[in-house]
Amino acid sequence: MGTEEIIWNAIAVFLTICIFTFLYKDNPFYKFAEHLVVGVSAGYFAVILYYNGFVPKLIVPLRHGEWIYIIPAILGLMIWARFSRKWSWISRFSLAFYIGSGTGFAIALYMQNYVIRQLSSTMLPVGFTSWQLFSNILIIIGVLSALIYFFFSKEHTGLFGRTAKVGIWTLMIGFGAGFGLTVMGRVSLLAERVIFLREYLLELKYYLYLLFKHGLSL
Repeated sequence: MGTEEIIWNAIAVFLTICIFTFLYKDNPFYKFAEHLVVGVSAGYFAVILYYNGFVPKLIVPLRHGEWIYIIPAILGLMIWARFSRKWSWISRFSLAFYIGSGTGFAIALYMQNYVIRQLSSTMLPVGFTSWQLFSNILIIIGVLSALIYFFFSKEHTGLFGRTAKVGIWTLMIGFGAGFGLTVMGRVSLLAERVIFLREYLLELKYYLYLLFKHGLSL
């Protein structure tokens, strides 16, 4: 590990500890690290959007004579009118176009991802000859029971109510699995940071040993 890497890793260690200080209480060190992350992320994504969006989708087409792209450019400039109290109404045209087109695209995507794919994933072969076929039966029962639970036009009594309770259990199992996966993901991030701190301290110790014992040049 060289001196430059030692310095950059020291900054990473300092910011990591600043984030961990929030476990005690909100403090200036945590706020500094939080604001730094937000600022760096905003600058990073601004550059990414400029080179991956603005340049190839506006500048390059205009250079090739595709003047139709002037229309989205004007709509984009009109959004900046929101910063003016007098001319803020101009931005409504751009926002209306953006929200309308975005809604049209989103409806198709949501239907494909959250309705059609969910339905197709439930249309499974069933049987009792293997665990896979039997588990497919459980999946279908769980999906139908969860849908029945959200059917509020009929009182949840009798067989209908018992089926709705199965749907509640299915939902709780799903929520529990999702929560457990989230926790494990956060624990993995914590473990990675702890390992990073430990390895940095060991490498720093070795670097200082070489520096003071063997006259390692900075």
